[in-house]
Amino acid sequence: MIAHETEKVIIVEGLSDKRKIEEILNEDVTIICTNGTLSINRFDELLDMYNLDENDVYIFVDEDKSGLRLRKQLAKELPHAEHIYISKDYREVATTPYKILASLLVAKHFTVRPFYLQYN
Repeated sequence: MIAHETEKVIIVEGLSDKRKIEEILNEDVTIICTNGTLSINRFDELLDMYNLDENDVYIFVDEDKSGLRLRKQLAKELPHAEHIYISKDYREVATTPYKILASLLVAKHFTVRPFYLQYN
């Protein structure tokens, strides 16, 4: 029997979040941009397209009203997903310092570009 290797998938809200995380990562990771909301139909499309029930899913959204609402929805639909939290002081993934984001990703076993662990 051949073991199926899972892929890592990060779910973010905005394109700026996606770009910043892509810049930090030093491995191939699928990053899904929700644009802040997810209809049932759109979620079902993403579920099938990215095999979210079988892959390692990480929810990395803002610490604001819309981000918390999205996190709650995703947690309900993807109970196996891991959550990555930023400080409420930064509120948004895109405005969180690179070094903080890199540290959060490393804590979840992502490979990041070492430069960003030192970058302020």
